[in-house]
Amino acid sequence: MERLLNIISFIILLTGLYTVLNISIFELTDDISKLLSREKKDIKSKIKNQTRKKKEKGIRKIIEESKSILLIMGKGEKINLVWLISIILFIAGTVLSISLGNFFLVPVLSIGLGLMPFWYVIYNSNSYRKQINEELETALSTITTSYIRSEDIILAVEENIEYLNPPISEVFIFFLSQTKLITSNTKLAIKNLKPKIQNEVFEEWCDALIACQDNKNLKATLVPIVGKLSDTRIVSAELENMLFEPMKEFITMVILLIANIPLIRLLNKDWYEILVNTPVGHGIIALCVLIIFISLGAVIRLTRPIEYKS
Repeated sequence: MERLLNIISFIILLTGLYTVLNISIFELTDDISKLLSREKKDIKSKIKNQTRKKKEKGIRKIIEESKSILLIMGKGEKINLVWLISIILFIAGTVLSISLGNFFLVPVLSIGLGLMPFWYVIYNSNSYRKQINEELETALSTITTSYIRSEDIILAVEENIEYLNPPISEVFIFFLSQTKLITSNTKLAIKNLKPKIQNEVFEEWCDALIACQDNKNLKATLVPIVGKLSDTRIVSAELENMLFEPMKEFITMVILLIANIPLIRLLNKDWYEILVNTPVGHGIIALCVLIIFISLGAVIRLTRPIEYKS
């Protein structure tokens, strides 16, 4: 109890120092974010980045993925809030582990709870991605039909822009603005449109559309490309319940695992004392919590909506 009071006193003192020194917690989280995202500036690292595709791994991959998702969703301003919640949960995990007297649990629980906001962003993006795919299918289908008839992509977009919904409509409004106010080069405008939506079918559609500007006979290739979105939607609908089965099983297993601790106390108090009061027991609890967090990350990856991959 005395240890817990000391930790709470330290947190209050730290909060007071931030207030007196007029240090913004959001500036702190922004600095931490930049620190973790910082890339090496030496020549060797720059050459590696240019010559091969760099793949993020582990914790940095989770953080970068959640940041990119927030930017795609148009909620980039909430990155600092996610970092703030992460730091609070990190401290809470540390305090809870120390108050339980389990020092093996400190790195596991603090890092695991600190990653929870980023996992939440990734998991919550599933419904957003599904909505994007549905809106994208409708938009490309109507625009392609109009383009095949008129052979003018600008006219095709203008005819259908009022029937499109955000955020897809915003992407094609950007395209119209490019063609009317910035450049008369339609191929360049389509090329600038391509990275606006992170979807392989959309990127393939843009490439085919660029090719159509030189050869109108290639417009027939657009219909099969749009059809890939329809096939993906049908498969996704059929497997929707299966996609959430891993999450249901995970929640069930976590409840059973946590429920075993009070159950052991009821069955055999000596075993319970070994579990909560000895280094071996502390190590077992820390290992179980580590497995829970690793499983949670794996389950979130498995429950993502189905997308077309070439």
